Amino acid sequence: MYTVRIPAPLQRFTGGAEQLRCEAADLHGLLVELSGRYPELRDRICEADGRPRRFFNIYVNEEDIRFLGGPEYRFRDGDDVLILPSIAGGSR
Repeated sequence: MYTVRIPAPLQRFTGGAEQLRCEAADLHGLLVELSGRYPELRDRICEADGRPRRFFNIYVNEEDIRFLGGPEYRFRDGDDVLILPSIAGGSR
């Protein structure tokens, strides 16, 4: 099992849960597991075909999952996974 941290803007879709314990083996499985538990969360983190939305970053043990193999990365017991919405914009 590993921990998935949920950022504040998404906690309203997880019943206020800040952290979840998950068992899915890979990123696709994680998205399926989260969507099954919290159906309202699915549209916020997944495209219609089930891929993660492009404006979300997934970190595993503080490292971007894209640099760990992306969807091929296999989660390990004790991993700390963070789903983080991208932040952009601002002006002077």
